Amino acid sequence: MKGIVIGHGTDTMHHTAAILSFMVQNSPVPIVMVGSQRSSDRPSSDAALNLMHSVKTAAESDIAEVMVCMFGPTSDVYGLLHRGTRVRKMHSSYRSTFRTIGDIPIAMVSRDTITPLRQDYKRRREDNKVLINTAFEEKVSIVYYYPNMKPDIIDSLIDNEYRGIIIAGTGLGHVNKPLYPSLKRAQEKNVAVFMTVQTLWGYVQMYVYDTGRDMMELGVIPGANLLPEVAYMKLGWALGQTNDLAKVREIMLTPIAGEITEREPSNGYLVFQGGIPEVEEFISKYRK
Repeated sequence: MKGIVIGHGTDTMHHTAAILSFMVQNSPVPIVMVGSQRSSDRPSSDAALNLMHSVKTAAESDIAEVMVCMFGPTSDVYGLLHRGTRVRKMHSSYRSTFRTIGDIPIAMVSRDTITPLRQDYKRRREDNKVLINTAFEEKVSIVYYYPNMKPDIIDSLIDNEYRGIIIAGTGLGHVNKPLYPSLKRAQEKNVAVFMTVQTLWGYVQMYVYDTGRDMMELGVIPGANLLPEVAYMKLGWALGQTNDLAKVREIMLTPIAGEITEREPSNGYLVFQGGIPEVEEFISKYRK
């Protein structure tokens, strides 16, 4: 087998790429997820080019990981290969909607060439020693904190016997104090609760302020720089492996497929804010 190409709707493709990265480990061949932002009956469709890029990657690339292959820029120049645990859909309609968050993509791909952008990827092998583990706990939820959130949101999950909760908190990983009793109750009921950040870029740092330290005492576990959706998929997988919350914590905080990185590279956070003169000057050089 040269490689695997999986067609998928773009709305939840980053969720599927994440869970595949945990369920199918040590793949000897590329596993490439692909979709299109615009249907094939439209002149501006990206379907054909995305498919060509993904097939070339699966057939010729030496990158043996779960990847998402979609447009790089909005024009028909090249595609990008994103690691399945660091990618997210970031625009509702742009063809270049998928971005690597807090890191850089694995490679660029065109109809002619595959150009690695980094060298720390897993290489293609000739053996078939793949590890497949599809155990998954469905009673897991993800909650985005918002101002004036009521504790009954957490209580309802506990009452309905959910086993894990991912919180996407504000700032460095925070929620308001009225939620504290419910978080304590979750701890008492052996519900695994992990914190991520709504900002997407950056790390949870709950030791900086009293709020974060208080929540850690209530059993909330900082999730490093796990993306919220990736943390959600990984927690479901981790709870599928064990009921021991200490082991769940170990699984969650041990990188398996690049979902947690030691640091965010200097070029891993690029947001172009329109209207600023130097940004407009830069964009004008490259926008066609």
